[in-house]
Amino acid sequence: MNHQPPHLHLKERVILVTGAGTGIGRAAALAFAGQGATVILLGRKVGPLERVYDEIEAAGGPQPAIFPMDLAKAGEAECTAMAEGIHRQLGRLDGILHNASRFDNLSPLEIQTAEQMLGMFRVNVLAPFLLTKACLPLLKRAPDASVVFTSSTAAHHPTAYWGAHAVTKSAAETLAKIWADEMGTTPNVRFNVVIPGAVRSPQRQKSHPGEVADLLPEPSAIMPLYLYLMSHDSVGVNGQVFEAQKHLS
Repeated sequence: MNHQPPHLHLKERVILVTGAGTGIGRAAALAFAGQGATVILLGRKVGPLERVYDEIEAAGGPQPAIFPMDLAKAGEAECTAMAEGIHRQLGRLDGILHNASRFDNLSPLEIQTAEQMLGMFRVNVLAPFLLTKACLPLLKRAPDASVVFTSSTAAHHPTAYWGAHAVTKSAAETLAKIWADEMGTTPNVRFNVVIPGAVRSPQRQKSHPGEVADLLPEPSAIMPLYLYLMSHDSVGVNGQVFEAQKHLS
């Protein structure tokens, strides 16, 4: 997608990005901040979040916020506390990018364990549900709010050996579509899904260790699509699944 937003197109917006420390989450946080958004960086490890924080400040973006959270352990209480913290510190929330993901390895379903299935379900499905639910009152008060789920090719086109990851990411797509349908009576809140495809990211390195990473596009290459979905330009776009590679210019 050759979306060329005006300068500071996201000015005064507050956007929560999960999995913001590396890969697509990092690229999205930098892109949103570069367009004037105040970005809330959520991730399990503080170190990578602090590095992204420093990158945003060095580039002259609005001061971001850091919310360390282990989504594998977070429950309703933790997500509610985070939403309350956003309200106290920033006063508003205009968007969420659900980008955090758990992927263990490629293996046949018959050898995958209950711990793997439950662990991936907690991060890939339950956490986005709980975070969205906790933040929904803030999102409903925004002039126009956007919630974007980063999915995976394996979820949309399931194939052998992707197992629990594909199952849970497919469930997350369904979750996004149900939220979208239920928010049809609240037109200022929209939900959409992005399938990044093959980009240079830590998860891609883990799932395709023999691949030549230098031949893949950087996560920044697909940011025009994320910027479009987070901006006012996508008002009215709801419940859609976008395959990012089809939108590369």
